[in-house]
Amino acid sequence: MLAVHFDKPGGPENLHLKEVAKPSPGEGEVLLKVVASALNRADLLQRQGHYAPPPGACNILGLEASGHVVELGPGCQGHWKIGDPAMVLLPGGGQAQYVTVPEGFLMPIPAGLTMLQAAAIPEAWLTAFQLLHLLGNVQAGDSVLIHAGSSGVGTAAIQLARMAGAIPLVTAGSQHKLQMAEKLGAAAGFNYKEEDFSEATLKFTKGAGVNLILDCIGGSYWEKNVNCLALDGRWVLYGLMGGADVSGPLFSKLLFKRGSLITSLLRSRDKKYKQMLVKSFTEQILPHFSMESPHRLVPVLDRVYAMTEIQAAHVYMETNRNMGKIVLELPQ
Repeated sequence: MLAVHFDKPGGPENLHLKEVAKPSPGEGEVLLKVVASALNRADLLQRQGHYAPPPGACNILGLEASGHVVELGPGCQGHWKIGDPAMVLLPGGGQAQYVTVPEGFLMPIPAGLTMLQAAAIPEAWLTAFQLLHLLGNVQAGDSVLIHAGSSGVGTAAIQLARMAGAIPLVTAGSQHKLQMAEKLGAAAGFNYKEEDFSEATLKFTKGAGVNLILDCIGGSYWEKNVNCLALDGRWVLYGLMGGADVSGPLFSKLLFKRGSLITSLLRSRDKKYKQMLVKSFTEQILPHFSMESPHRLVPVLDRVYAMTEIQAAHVYMETNRNMGKIVLELPQ
């Protein structure tokens, strides 16, 4: 099979397609013929040599995919049949023509969605669901500040926060991105390049601050985050795009707010946790992607690249211009 490959860590120019052995499903696994996969920030970090796959995971890039079940391994429970369309959360391996996956990581594709749209759901939407509900304990009426509001996770979090009865606020780096976030349901958006999002957030909340912050930036935002956090607020950190270092009185400021700092990564979670997450998401959220849902959820696609254009897809993601997901279409 063909797979995205790089021989050494570095820039996008190191990426190419390589013929590798097609995997075989093990106990309780299925083999998926991949139609589409989506890019994630983790793919860039792995390519650069900064984010190794979890122990035992495939080292091919790709944390989510859509496709068809083509083989069932021994011990499968019978939920899936050969030919079934599915979308899947992966610890790696999605950017290849075939991938093996525990059957509990597969989700049905909601009626009315294309394979390309489905490939944009698993990693981003499961991350947003986990951050809001399992970690952030979002409640109706909460104000939620979502950094990188036009990213895959951001566009999912806006919609899920709205569905939970919360008030989503976002930061982004352009007016165009903020307008899109507001169309998805953001109550307000702040351009971090042009204004202090912390002051703007406090003004919007009439000085109270936000109950929950979803933060993929980290170091460079810590002071502004604590500044606009409400008393007893929760700050969920899931990325370090703004660096890992903190200089200053973080603990005293957080203590003064009685704030909770919660950290999370999804990729390194164990199989049992991921199966629980997939099951909860499938039951609680997936039905809302259908046309009939009054709160219809929509995966946001920015661009689709052929798998052969993998270098261009990485270059584009590094510009931070995308609004929603960048999807790869695989040769069939």
